[in-house]
Amino acid sequence: MSKQITRSNTSAVAVRAVVADKREAILRAAVKVFARKGFFNSKVADIAREAGIADGTVYLYFKSKDEILHSVFDRAMEEFIAEGKREIEGIIEPDKRLQKIARLHLERLSADRDLAIVFQVELRGSTKFMEEFSGGGFAEYLDIIRQTIAEGQRQGVFRQDLKPVVCAKILYGALDEMVTNWILSKKSYPLAPMADEVLKVFFNGTRAASSHQSSVIS
Repeated sequence: MSKQITRSNTSAVAVRAVVADKREAILRAAVKVFARKGFFNSKVADIAREAGIADGTVYLYFKSKDEILHSVFDRAMEEFIAEGKREIEGIIEPDKRLQKIARLHLERLSADRDLAIVFQVELRGSTKFMEEFSGGGFAEYLDIIRQTIAEGQRQGVFRQDLKPVVCAKILYGALDEMVTNWILSKKSYPLAPMADEVLKVFFNGTRAASSHQSSVIS
């Protein structure tokens, strides 16, 4: 009896692994297709072809092309937030924590140009999409930045007269613009170092005059 249960459990694990692999393959293919053809010009058949599967197989995992785009965003944000939390966990200084967040933001998107194009262009193809994606993982990401700035204010590192939520949006917006410029530029250059340039401006505007901490950006 125990052997039968073991075989059954092993079989269930194998099935879940196959489902996860197939789902991942579809999402990877979708990122490539959306980046190359644009979301609105792409068809489910294009994604299936890129993934090397039958058209109907896609619908076993996703109800629609919209759901695929949602899943691409949700998966990427989940991975980015998890990585970010791990990276900043041991960092006490708020300014150094922001520095790590900013660099991770640009490093991750520069590591996958297709994903960067989907994030910067395709997710903004309509007001509906932007409204849907403004919550969830994106809101959690902004809140991590907001909390870090608020902690910096409590420690006397950042100015007290600034609203943390506004500062968080300003920092995100600056990083976001760096990614968009990188995508659109005809020049080839590393994106990650631009985090330091953004933070020079950001820290000069937010750092408290009474703070004796030296800038983490040289």
